[in-house]
Amino acid sequence: MKKIFCFALGYAMTLASSAADRWTILPDSFVINMNIEADRLPHADHVEMSGKKMAVVLYWSLDSNATFGLNRALVFPMLRTIPNNTHASLMINNDLDVASMIRVNGKVAPLKTRSVEINGMMNVCGEYTGTDGHGKIALELSRCISPTMDNAAMVESYTVRNTGPRPFNLLVPAVSQSYTTDPDKGVNGAYTVKADVCGEGSYNLNPGDSIDFSLVLQAYPATGGHAVMLSAQDELDKRKAFIDELDGKLVLNTPDKTIDTEFRYAKIRGAESIYETKGGLMHGPGGESYYAALWCNDQAEYINPFFPFLGYDTGNKSALNCFRHYARFMNDEYSPIPSSIIAEGDDTWNGAGDRGDAAMLAYGASRYALARGDKAEAEELWPLVEWCLEYCRRKLNDNGVVLSDHDELEGRFPAGDANLCTASLYYDALISASYLGKELGKPSRQLTSYTRQAEKLRKSIENYFGSNIQGYSTYRYYDGNDVLRSWICIPLVMGINDRADQTVKALFSPEMYTADGVLTCQGNPVFWDRATLYTLRGALYAGYPDEVIPRLFDFSRRRLLGDHVPYPVEAWPEGSQRHLSAESGLFCRIITEGLFGIRPTGFRTFKLKPELPAGWDFAELNHINAFGSDFDITVRRLSANKIKANIVNHSDGHDRSFTIRQGDTINVKL
Repeated sequence: MKKIFCFALGYAMTLASSAADRWTILPDSFVINMNIEADRLPHADHVEMSGKKMAVVLYWSLDSNATFGLNRALVFPMLRTIPNNTHASLMINNDLDVASMIRVNGKVAPLKTRSVEINGMMNVCGEYTGTDGHGKIALELSRCISPTMDNAAMVESYTVRNTGPRPFNLLVPAVSQSYTTDPDKGVNGAYTVKADVCGEGSYNLNPGDSIDFSLVLQAYPATGGHAVMLSAQDELDKRKAFIDELDGKLVLNTPDKTIDTEFRYAKIRGAESIYETKGGLMHGPGGESYYAALWCNDQAEYINPFFPFLGYDTGNKSALNCFRHYARFMNDEYSPIPSSIIAEGDDTWNGAGDRGDAAMLAYGASRYALARGDKAEAEELWPLVEWCLEYCRRKLNDNGVVLSDHDELEGRFPAGDANLCTASLYYDALISASYLGKELGKPSRQLTSYTRQAEKLRKSIENYFGSNIQGYSTYRYYDGNDVLRSWICIPLVMGINDRADQTVKALFSPEMYTADGVLTCQGNPVFWDRATLYTLRGALYAGYPDEVIPRLFDFSRRRLLGDHVPYPVEAWPEGSQRHLSAESGLFCRIITEGLFGIRPTGFRTFKLKPELPAGWDFAELNHINAFGSDFDITVRRLSANKIKANIVNHSDGHDRSFTIRQGDTINVKL
């Protein structure tokens, strides 16, 4: 009873605080704007943004006077440092405050922040009102902060407008800073990091007049490299074009704008974090730690299967490149494949041993290939899928489940020598491989073997992991586990619903579900958003929309409109809730695979299992780019238990309609 009371009290406090969200979704848009209220200052937060050659984590703040402060944590993944390991990107902080250096009639003009917006970029607007010996002076300074899309640089564009009744003189400082790193600490010697104000000078501004200037921060090899001349406006236009492209793809429309908006932001974060390395395009988690590298979980399992739905060409290319890199490590001895490929593809990391990585790869590659619908790519990926499935088969223990050294948490929490997550991934991979092999014309004997192995494995999962844990008829995570674990949600994601009801109750119980989502382990305050995102997706796919949607709304509201915005995060207390990008891909998959229940079955076919909560009359997902098509799905409620699904295929002009009972599955062929 004490646990229940504490949970209820904490949840009530969360709801009370969310009544005064720190951020607001602007009307008629999907842009968030901060509610700047004096009684809620000071405030500080951090947000990551990236382009193909650099990333920046903006550590920003407002003090009690609403003065904006900024420290830029600059990351240059292709400027490698020594030792050239997972974390060997050149990183340097810059807190140059250009706005505080401008002068109005020769005097300091302290700015009070009026608005802060985040929209794939950061926009900050401040104002100054003062007097001199002749009367009132007023100005507005707006700035837009963004990484460039294609250069190892970021830009900040500033506009100063005279909003007062009198002219004034504005001085913009001439600033040029450069740092040269220790040549003994760089793979390619020393690196130069440069900051330049462009547009410095003296300007006389009449009422209503404005002037623009900018700050460019960049890095390059000190020997053989050089600074690039950049137009801040041109670079911002490229960034806007990237955001506009994503806004036209995979568009969610439901009765809940908070969920729709968080989905939109998750698309941006998931797609932006792709780096142009010497080893090809590599999606990287980020977080000032993980760049120019690949992981079997973050990339292969989490986000690669999502990219075909988004239809972002760079994302699809990065996914294919990821699987190509891992295919290099197939071997006749069936030794473990590395967990991570690092240093632009030049090295590997396998510090946690076998984490079930082959199961992650087989799952991700087969789902990606099916949804991508490209036969040539699928043929290329098929040997990797085969190898990984065979590796897993050879690792089955006497109880028929897969042995591994750890799971993807890499020893942070116990996982035994055979865990539920790896077994479930292997199960789904076998099913996907049977679909994929059929499309590729592989021998029926081989494909039948995969389906039989999957059937046998499902029974083994039930027999080995099925258990009563803390009063719930759910799963133990490993042999000897006697407390609830977040990854008991994984069977639900894979369509194993034998213990769905009790598993959902356990995950959403006071023992496991908190204001921050699902705990990693009962009785421990650590949480990872990835566990919550998998849980919500699995419970939706299993047919529990009324239980999921209120929690999805709470989660979206907290991440989008709360104190740390606007993306899903990695973990707490580890990593200070970094905005690791693959978690955003997992958020999007709550919608594609949970709410709409899309399960790839072929290059042009999928199963559709939409799940509308009682309070919703419709849900739309427009411009889905998977299965070789561009199509929309609209689901509308006809009655309490009956819904209608309409599919509009923009690629061939054919429309399809299905009337089903809630929870039924439709087999769709485009």
